[in-house]
Amino acid sequence: MPIHPVSRHFPQTRLRRMRTDPFSRRLMAETHLSVDHLIYPLFIVEGTNRQEVIHSMPGISRLSMDLLLKEAEELVRLNIPAIALFPVIDESKKSLLAEEAFQPDGLIQRAVRALKQSFPTLGVITDIALDPYTSHGQDGVVDENRYVLNDKTTDILVKQALSHAEAGADMVAPSDMMDGRVGAIRNALEAHHFVNTKILAYSAKYASAFYGPFREAVGSAKLLGKADKFQYQMDPRNANEALHEITLDLQEGADMVMIKPGMPYLDIVHRVKELFRVPTFVYQVSGEYAMLKAAAQLGWLDEKAVVMESLISIRRAGADAILTYFAKQVAQWLQE
Repeated sequence: MPIHPVSRHFPQTRLRRMRTDPFSRRLMAETHLSVDHLIYPLFIVEGTNRQEVIHSMPGISRLSMDLLLKEAEELVRLNIPAIALFPVIDESKKSLLAEEAFQPDGLIQRAVRALKQSFPTLGVITDIALDPYTSHGQDGVVDENRYVLNDKTTDILVKQALSHAEAGADMVAPSDMMDGRVGAIRNALEAHHFVNTKILAYSAKYASAFYGPFREAVGSAKLLGKADKFQYQMDPRNANEALHEITLDLQEGADMVMIKPGMPYLDIVHRVKELFRVPTFVYQVSGEYAMLKAAAQLGWLDEKAVVMESLISIRRAGADAILTYFAKQVAQWLQE
């Protein structure tokens, strides 16, 4: 009896069948990216009508307060839920003990007040770290051997976080990687009745080579020089250690955890989301942005296609939200 050609050559289950048409591809899509998943990082400087191009980050600039408010107005129109602020501090205000970090009238504190007054529904996230404020570019107080002192640094971070909460920050984001700083900040916020100030903990922040453009943007690169941050940021070779860090930060009162950078660490993102099932954020960092921008400008890659694919990959790994310098651009694309 001859074998029917259909049974010999064609399976009854054809996975390509659902890929044939746009409508069916939409119906079966497992991962979605919307404006609700985007957080836009912004660099701010003193002055008026001041916009400074960051050459290693095409399309991104340092903005003075007035231009920050104009940018925020556009972001609200695009329905981006939150922004993350990073200060560029004049070198005359930098010091060994980073006192400028917790001044009530500091750059970040004034920016938060202005933003919350003008755009009360826009989420404002502030960076809790000392590297923009130290005269050596490290994230904390150093001893004579340039070792970052954990507990002295944490005391200053607590003051910084409280000053941001008092200014009206919705969320403080300790990115310093000091041991115990989440618990110290949470206790201080509770003691001062900032019970609804959220903590986004940079729990798995790796000592990555992808941070170069950011350090140029905030002005810490030349101060840091040839020094590195391996004594407190995580070793890129480690994965289980990230789970330990996240366990501790959640026990200390973190509301969300962050993995940084993004695409080189998607395995960490997936493991964290699968194990903890907590709000998990990812920072698509300056080096990731710069690479995609440069390749697109050279005509080697389709910018929109690779940006959207990169963000979808981060979402697919388990991220609930993504800090990305593409946020404004992506929000515009999603409206098209």
